[in-house]
Amino acid sequence: MSSESPEHPSPERLGRLPKSVQWLLMVSVSLVFSAFLHYWHVPAALLVGPMVIGIIMGTNGANITPPKPLYLGAQSVLGVMIGGSMTIGILTSFVQDWPLIIGVTTMTLLASSFLGWILCVKQVLPGTAGIWGSSPGAASAMVIMAEAFGADARLVAFMQYVRVVIVVAVASSVANFWVDPEVAAAAAQAHQWFPPLDVTGFAITLALAVICCLVGEKSRLPSGTLLVPIIVTMILHVGGFLDVVLPEWFLGLTYAMIGWVIGLKFTPPVLRHAARAFPKVLLSIIVLIGFCAGISALLVIFMDVDPLTAYLATSPGGLDSVAIIAASTNVDLSFILVLQATRFFMVLAFGPSLARLVAKRTAHLT
Repeated sequence: MSSESPEHPSPERLGRLPKSVQWLLMVSVSLVFSAFLHYWHVPAALLVGPMVIGIIMGTNGANITPPKPLYLGAQSVLGVMIGGSMTIGILTSFVQDWPLIIGVTTMTLLASSFLGWILCVKQVLPGTAGIWGSSPGAASAMVIMAEAFGADARLVAFMQYVRVVIVVAVASSVANFWVDPEVAAAAAQAHQWFPPLDVTGFAITLALAVICCLVGEKSRLPSGTLLVPIIVTMILHVGGFLDVVLPEWFLGLTYAMIGWVIGLKFTPPVLRHAARAFPKVLLSIIVLIGFCAGISALLVIFMDVDPLTAYLATSPGGLDSVAIIAASTNVDLSFILVLQATRFFMVLAFGPSLARLVAKRTAHLT
């Protein structure tokens, strides 16, 4: 006899449905919700919509997972898009302003490490999970490193992806607030989902994405399927050897896949495991977002960067999600990608070592 009662239905009811039905439900509802968000000119609607529906599905027991090759392929396509957005001007900007860019990135890393140290010392989370979970970016790499160091990977993943969701929500809201409604409406009317397609250019771009995805996966680099396409495409594009052709409808599918993967990570077991620490974890995330917003104010004051560009450039989300939001708004995409890519590389290079150092220093306190 089942212990479940009508008054207390199982939160994992969706898991009882056939997987084909779960997929049909998630895709159809995501399509409707994304169309609604797009109608209201919400930036990155095709990322935010599927992500929200994925969270709802995951927290209600859905047991579907996007096929790994499709998710890695989506990362690679996004990497090609980011790499294709790089220009000589971006590289020149980095050379000219590298002390500021490195300084901003270093401040963010130190701030996140300090928050992780506080979570560890106050024993908000068991062991050293708070340190690894506070790292601003490279979520998958931090989860792997944390598990190797003996931290609870479930809690680290929870912290990392809660931050991604909150950053996406806040950044999208800020972008929507800052964009002139008339400009957004005009852009929406001019938006072409199915423009005339350069079939040859599209085929070359897809072939490059597939090759880079395979190389990135074999390279064993953290986030290699995103990192390798960015580097290779940037070199080819800046050198004048490639024009990236990615129609909007195809990018929309890519954004949706990334949104679903993020959302479906929020499962009932993970939420139950992290429920007690959630308020303090949420507070630490808000503090980090506020700190980065403060840095963006300095960019506005001392470098005359427009506020939305400065905010997105310093936002502590993933490179992929911030790039999607930036690409859907009228901002200086080049500047945003320079700062976000620099932090991405610095987190990969120094994040694990910094987290290990803080973890060792606080090991006797846990």
